[in-house]
Amino acid sequence: MYQVVTMYGDNEPWWFFEDWQEDIEENKTFDSLEEAERYYIKKWQELSSTYEYINTKVNYLAAFWNAGDERWCEECDEDLQQYKGLALLKDLQAVTFESGDDFHERHNDCAKAKCCKSSLV
Repeated sequence: MYQVVTMYGDNEPWWFFEDWQEDIEENKTFDSLEEAERYYIKKWQELSSTYEYINTKVNYLAAFWNAGDERWCEECDEDLQQYKGLALLKDLQAVTFESGDDFHERHNDCAKAKCCKSSLV
């Protein structure tokens, strides 16, 4: 089974920290890669027109964000950027094949990256 998930939280979708599934906002399941890819492309286009910044990896993982969309982290004692993540997965794992040329390592990010230090433990 393939899934296309959208997430919202402190981390880009390629980190897959232990509690990453807690950030899932939507999880659509598909029987075929072709169906999942069509939905991923539709969501990617929608999100890329909504958010100011984007960073896309080659295996159907993308992060979108707007400057100033942050949350205060008590543990880190700083504001953390919030990301909308988009991922095409197989059995809730990152796929090991590359997406089409339109999605290869694209980014227009210039904002500084911040990561909650408690996630790294």
